[in-house]
This record gives sequence, structure tokens and C-alpha cells, in this order.
Amino acid sequence: MDVSELYKELGQLTKDKDRWEESIPYVSSLLSHESVKIQAKALWLLGEMGLAHPESMHDAVPAIAAFLDSSEPLLRERALNALGRIGRADYQLTEPYWESLFRFADDEEAKVRLAFIWASENIATNTPDVYAEHMPAFEKLLHDENDKARMEAPEMFRVLGKRRPELVQPYVEELQRIAEADENRVVRIHCQGAIKATERAVSV
Repeated sequence: MDVSELYKELGQLTKDKDRWEESIPYVSSLLSHESVKIQAKALWLLGEMGLAHPESMHDAVPAIAAFLDSSEPLLRERALNALGRIGRADYQLTEPYWESLFRFADDEEAKVRLAFIWASENIATNTPDVYAEHMPAFEKLLHDENDKARMEAPEMFRVLGKRRPELVQPYVEELQRIAEADENRVVRIHCQGAIKATERAVSV
């Protein structure tokens, strides 16, 4: 099967969620494929499979995490995404790799920094307390040079603000300044969203 046919097969499998759990070993085997395109697609699909079936991901997680050290930015990005989805379902599966994810807050590639934020939001949805000592990493990303990363960074504060507002309260003034001054409209809106989520959680 050539790359285009295999990619199409993975696309079809993506839609067939009833086959996901039984297909985890097969998709995991594709992580050793020579095509970056196939590896990237497999990583993404394993993330979604892991969100749905975390109990079947124990063998796959180390293979996914190995791509964090890839020289290919797309594969670092997809590995982060996958670990975020799996960690959302079962933090314990990703805990051995969790501390090492923070190096990607400074990755040279903006898409990788964006994936780090997105993965963190996923994990924080169900395991917010682990981020208590790591808020400065996300504060720095509020000022990222890349618009998309800067647009996503306030979403981490929104996710945590709903669940652990005490973690976000020290940053409300800064979020308000950005909400008033940033040139990007989406950044301003997302900062306001983070503030409102925090305020609502405090008032409950």
C-alpha cells in the first residue's frame, strides 16, 4: 500500500469510531513508517483513540512520547497533541512525560508552542492542580511573537479559571491590560473570556 492509499485508509478509520479500540496496535505500528505524513496522521489518530479508550493505550504512549525528540516540527506538534488528548482522559498515562512538555513552551516553531498550549488545556481540563507551580510558562506565552500562540494562551487561563480560579487571579490584571491593548481582536476576546471564567468561579 503506497502512502496516499494508507493515508486514505487512516482517514476512513478516523470516521469509524467503532473500530478504534481494536485498531490501536495497528495504528501504533505505523509510527515506524518511513513517511512523516503517515507518522503524523497516526499520532493524531492515536490521540483521539486515546481520549476515547485510555485503558488500551498503555503500550502506545511511550512510542508517542518518543516523537517529542523528533527534529521534525510536525511530529513534535502531533506528539504533543496526542499526549494532551490521552492525558485529558487519564493523566497517569502521561505523567512520566508531563514535566518534559514544558520545554516546548520555548520551542523555535510557533506551531509546536501552540500545540503545547493546546495539550496543556486538555490535561488541565480534568487535572488542573498539577499546573499550580507552572503558571509563569503560560504568562510568557501571553506575549508570544506569534499571533496564533498568543490567541491560544489565554484559553489556558480560561480553562484553569473555571476550575482553579486561585491560580489565575494573580494574572487577572495582566489579562485585563492585554484585553484592552492587544492589536489582535481574538487575543482581546480570549483574555476577556479568561477573566470572566475566573470571576464567575470565584463568585459561585
